[in-house]
Amino acid sequence: MQFPSHSRASTEMRESMDAYGISPALQEQFTRCSSFHTVTAPGLFIGVFMVDYALELLGARHGEKLYAVAETYKCIPDPIQVMAGCTFGNHRLQVVPIGKFALTMNRPSEKYAIEGVRVYVNAEKLKKFRIINAWYTHSPGFDSGTMIYPLIDEILKAGRDILSYQRVIVRVPPKSSWKSVKCNDCGEMVPDIALEGDHCKGCGSQSYYEVLS
Repeated sequence: MQFPSHSRASTEMRESMDAYGISPALQEQFTRCSSFHTVTAPGLFIGVFMVDYALELLGARHGEKLYAVAETYKCIPDPIQVMAGCTFGNHRLQVVPIGKFALTMNRPSEKYAIEGVRVYVNAEKLKKFRIINAWYTHSPGFDSGTMIYPLIDEILKAGRDILSYQRVIVRVPPKSSWKSVKCNDCGEMVPDIALEGDHCKGCGSQSYYEVLS
């Protein structure tokens, strides 16, 4: 579900942010993340609060190199990319699709493990926020046609109050060495560690297209 993008929504969100004491800097992050995400979604808003919280807990400096894991593909990866600079392209963002609305962030390490922080939506804390809880749990009591704006307001009001965190030890995967080889089927070059027998995954288990003649 996403929020309407017209001016009423934007005006009401800005007024709510001001009313709940959300700093101008964090308001700017909401704007940047919404633009990157292309829609203004409730999960995105919660994700912005989560990333902001994780960065504060880590004591991270602006522009500091960090690594992140999102436990769902829904919404959370985008504020991580925008706010923390951990992206799929720079290999500092990983999604472990557990299905939980949670993320973990840590600094680089040359060792096999590093301390990090995990921020997650706390189901018990959600119970204090009737509308968010109804939306989050897919309750039939949530009506997207009439409760969108109250949901916006309650998410902004709740902020970090629906979140909890854990100090965790994150396992650091060892770096793999590889060389380029040619796939025997398509003839394209791939890392040798990505082969399935003598062919690439694109010609095997991860084939997803057919070439037009």
